[in-house]
Amino acid sequence: MQFAPSLGQILAPVIDLVFPPRCPLCGEGIGAQTGLCAACWGELVIPGEPACSLCQRPLGEAVAAGAVCAPCLAQPPRHDGVAAGTLYNAASRRLVLAFKHGQRIALAPMMARLMTAKLATVEPDWLVVPVPLHRWRLWRRGFNQAALLAGEIAKARGARLAVDMLERRKATPTLGGLGAKARGRALAGAIAVNPKRRAALTGRKIVLVDDVLTSGATSEACVSALKRAGAERVVIACFARVMDEALPAG
Repeated sequence: MQFAPSLGQILAPVIDLVFPPRCPLCGEGIGAQTGLCAACWGELVIPGEPACSLCQRPLGEAVAAGAVCAPCLAQPPRHDGVAAGTLYNAASRRLVLAFKHGQRIALAPMMARLMTAKLATVEPDWLVVPVPLHRWRLWRRGFNQAALLAGEIAKARGARLAVDMLERRKATPTLGGLGAKARGRALAGAIAVNPKRRAALTGRKIVLVDDVLTSGATSEACVSALKRAGAERVVIACFARVMDEALPAG
């Protein structure tokens, strides 16, 4: 069966003529509006295997598939796995900043493709849920970057997007630099399941989506809220995972 081209496909040559495709990181000319130049692709670090099946921490070469690292065995996380498109380094940081603070929302499809590649087990019966923003931050920024990524992932996997499943009921400070106890206090009572959507969670499998996974405190609060409301399984998907020990030396 042949499908008619979309409006975007029809207009693509005109758009490329008026706005020649350029790499969003370095500005070099590229073949299409949907990616990076070869050099900048090479700067991204894609998480490899073998790795812990729960937290994605790199493991030694002689380990079986599905192995779990010592920290996760000692203190099992509430989530059911992490799927990171990239590791957080200078290149992925520039993309995140351009996307989130530079209003480059057209980066969402490309960033989501890297995340979707790590979500091969996600089926159409899963729910895709973004980490919520507080309404004041949403108003200032104009969009929730996690929701844009979640929408692309849901479309790619044929899953259902549940953009309002979670609510951030109080504004929280930036968590960077805070200790574990301080992060816990800042997030206490901040994130909850939308009462109107609670019934849809019972026994469901969830992809929880955010742009960057740093300490995991925010995502853990989201996972806890989802599982208390009846979710069976919650996998965290992020574009960039902060895990310095997994980055190549030098």
